[in-house]
Amino acid sequence: MTIERINPEGLPPPLGYTHVTVATGSRLVFIAGQEPEDEHGNLVGPGDLAVQARQVFANVGRALAAADALPEQVTKITIFVVGYRREHLPVIEAARTALFGDHLPADTLVGVETLSRPEYLIEVEAIAVTAVTGA
Repeated sequence: MTIERINPEGLPPPLGYTHVTVATGSRLVFIAGQEPEDEHGNLVGPGDLAVQARQVFANVGRALAAADALPEQVTKITIFVVGYRREHLPVIEAARTALFGDHLPADTLVGVETLSRPEYLIEVEAIAVTAVTGA
């Protein structure tokens, strides 16, 4: 499996993501939107975006591991943030970096009015491309 990252001329330089990610592999892993809950389904960090963001990205990591996928195999993430404001970006970026390090998958950040529960401030979904194992 290979991942090619492309930042085309004529597009603004990306900060913290890649404009185009081309993945060549034969196994797709789709991670459902992960919410700020612990393993028992309890809300983590009520009212605290930083705490919730760390939990959500940790949950993405756990979901990837369950599928034998690594964070560096993620090609696309979508981040949903309730009432998004520009000053939220460093908090979200810190949580994203804790999981992905220098790996920069294509990503989309969407400001939303609400998520599936009113206490949730952030949700993240992911797509990874991995090589077939055991084939």
